[in-house]
Amino acid sequence: MNNFIFENATKVYFGKGCVKEYLACLSGRYGQTVMLCYGGGSVKKNGIYDEVTACLRKAGQSIVEFSGIGANPTYAKVLEGARLAKENQVDMILAVGGGSVMDCCKAVSVAAVYDGDIWTDFWARPGVIDFEPLPLGVIVTVAGTGSEMNGGAVITNEELKIKTGRDYPKCNARFALMDSTYTYSVPKFQMVSGGFDILSHIMETYFSEPDEDNVSDDISEALMRGVIRDLRAAIQNPEDYTARSNLMWESTMAENRIIKLGKRMDFQCHQMEHQLGAYTNCNHGAGLAVLHPVYYRHIYKDGLSKFPKFAVNVWGISPEGKTREELARTGVEELADFIREIGLPTTLRELGVTESTDLKAIADSCNLVFGSYRKMTHEEILKIFQECY
Repeated sequence: MNNFIFENATKVYFGKGCVKEYLACLSGRYGQTVMLCYGGGSVKKNGIYDEVTACLRKAGQSIVEFSGIGANPTYAKVLEGARLAKENQVDMILAVGGGSVMDCCKAVSVAAVYDGDIWTDFWARPGVIDFEPLPLGVIVTVAGTGSEMNGGAVITNEELKIKTGRDYPKCNARFALMDSTYTYSVPKFQMVSGGFDILSHIMETYFSEPDEDNVSDDISEALMRGVIRDLRAAIQNPEDYTARSNLMWESTMAENRIIKLGKRMDFQCHQMEHQLGAYTNCNHGAGLAVLHPVYYRHIYKDGLSKFPKFAVNVWGISPEGKTREELARTGVEELADFIREIGLPTTLRELGVTESTDLKAIADSCNLVFGSYRKMTHEEILKIFQECY
């Protein structure tokens, strides 16, 4: 394995009833005024909002609400949240939702105490956060991004049409409350697209050097098998607690940095989807589902040290009578079949992309990463987009 340093500052409270049991005492440690952040209001319909606010009031805290955080959170929304936090002298931020809410709140926690332009200084390029952002706690209501246990935040600058993620350890939440019963009311499509995002995170870590046997890959293979199993079970029964709690922890394990230890990582497909989302605002997990099989058809011959293992150890394909190249290709097609099985889109047209969409402009805007088995060019990315259309 390659050299690494590991630390994770987020303390997780996992299981049924954890919000009622722990939130009041946890939030009370950080001050009087809490900024309660959430998305479009589903938390008010499913009872989560009432449960959370009751806990905060029990702790004697004042609540400032910041709502309307949408998918693909924007820099404008981050600045709105920062202004609200400053005006109300907020002591801590509490993010209640999925990845978009958590990511937005991480950026708000920085912007609320920083005098400069956080996009220019921390998102347009990597920066150094040598100050303390506002304390952040999270309550997870959607399994997918794994944002609850890292410092990563993906933000879209609508004016520039750039969607960028950065991971700053200073942005890690102080605590994460994870009750998978909170995910039961998530619509099927959102649950499935979030589930595929989990699988994508693991695959993009797995399909990279080193190619020798290593602990990170062993864990990744087990996690991928689990996601496939648990997504199938959750589709059959959305209130299967075992499946939903497994998916929630698989999401966290995919992005709490553990499986990334000693790995180069290939997040080229994520970079491609980010820019697709910046231009079209498509669903993130669905966009990844469209792109991944086509991207892997382009690179699997360059990764014959890993793709055959994916076929055998994740999909259970027998290697008997198959060359390494045939085995690798079969694993990619099993992935494509699984995407169809769980009902995710397989073409850009299904995502709402039309003939008028400038795929070349999107391809040219994509960052090129260095961890993949074959480095992409903007021309090949355009070809992938065209094949996906």
